Amino acid sequence: MDRDLTKGPVMASMMIFAVPMILGNLLQQCYNIADTLIVGKFLGSHALAAVGSSFTLMTFLTSILLGLCMGSGAVFSIRFGQKDEQGLKESICASFVLVAGLTIVLNILAFLCLDSIRIFLQVPAEVWGLMREYLLVIFCGIAASFLYNYFAAFLRAVGNSVAPLIFLAISAVLNIILDLCFVLWLERGAAGAAEATVISQYVSGLGIAGYTLVKCPQFQGLGKYWHVRKHCIKEIAGFSVLTCVQQSVMNLGILMVQGLVNSFGPAVMAAFAAAVKIDAFAYMPVQDFGNAFSTFIAQNYGAKEPARIRSGLKGAVVSAMGFCLLISAAVCIFARPLMGIFVEAGETVIIQEGVRYLRIEGIFYAGIGCLFLLYGLYRALGRPGMSVALTVISLGTRVLLAYLLSAVPFIGVAGIWWSIPIGWFLADAAGIVYYIRKKELLY
Repeated sequence: MDRDLTKGPVMASMMIFAVPMILGNLLQQCYNIADTLIVGKFLGSHALAAVGSSFTLMTFLTSILLGLCMGSGAVFSIRFGQKDEQGLKESICASFVLVAGLTIVLNILAFLCLDSIRIFLQVPAEVWGLMREYLLVIFCGIAASFLYNYFAAFLRAVGNSVAPLIFLAISAVLNIILDLCFVLWLERGAAGAAEATVISQYVSGLGIAGYTLVKCPQFQGLGKYWHVRKHCIKEIAGFSVLTCVQQSVMNLGILMVQGLVNSFGPAVMAAFAAAVKIDAFAYMPVQDFGNAFSTFIAQNYGAKEPARIRSGLKGAVVSAMGFCLLISAAVCIFARPLMGIFVEAGETVIIQEGVRYLRIEGIFYAGIGCLFLLYGLYRALGRPGMSVALTVISLGTRVLLAYLLSAVPFIGVAGIWWSIPIGWFLADAAGIVYYIRKKELLY
């Protein structure tokens, strides 16, 4: 059901829209957590390291598609807020052509560059065989990721955050069942975990595509709009490409840090693989709230409702910071038992390093919570370039400090962990200063 976020109580509308998005992406994490949990418990630490490093790589690749879809979604939201039905249909066609074409290119490059990945990520020889086996299968799911993210971005842009949740829930449950079957029963190893994920991704991707085409009136009568107009492609590209750059730069930085982590050996790789899943699961709700906030802002920006934008911004900041403080306390207190979910109790070195990572990152979740709101705000207000700038500040600082600090003998790998929150807060400062100086011109 479409939801018009330009009407009704501000925070109630935003929260009702945000909750299914939060639940949906928590389920999305279940894909990777199921792989990590089953692989870590039943296939050993080398397999855990292989799947964990693959997760970082796939996050980078899918972030390119996600950024393109999120940028398109911002345009869809603005058109929906303006009640411009023709403009919305033109945007749907232009964005589909653009993002589908780039998906094909990305998938081809992923397979062509497979054997170069080992060098870039500094993957140890004892891990690479399993990682390559996993990646050969997981790359087959890139097209499914495009389908799900494209149609989910459209549905959320017009206020429907429930349908994406339903398809993702079905897919997440299926993934866990197939993981157990392929890894434990069929003994397919790391490749079996990848096969389970890819099958589940296609279930959600094809399912949500079929639902949207049948149920959404905006997809009816699109035949005359497939002659894509230059101005429409330019607008979509302006939002989508910059949002894609923001997402991919963010994850490229993470990928570069993954290579540095790998240089410390399989134990640190395994610790990072488990801890980063916990980390992502912990702050995922505030990331999704930032995306819901962005849709709210975009619809009201299109409808020329500055008072609702200001009210929504204040409420979002209070809500996000409150959540971050609570989740910070929980992760810091329960870091050790959380690591124990993924790693056998006897792997004391892995658990100890994972706990150190979680306690350093966990205490500073307010930094990334604020950053997600800033990304969403500038994307919705037609300033995706500012989101890119904040990402460059955050990730540039993170990568530079990670390499510098980890080279200091008495700091070592902890320098990688400390570089992350420092990058968050520097980007927050830049984004807030820009808003204070430019807010009268933004809306």
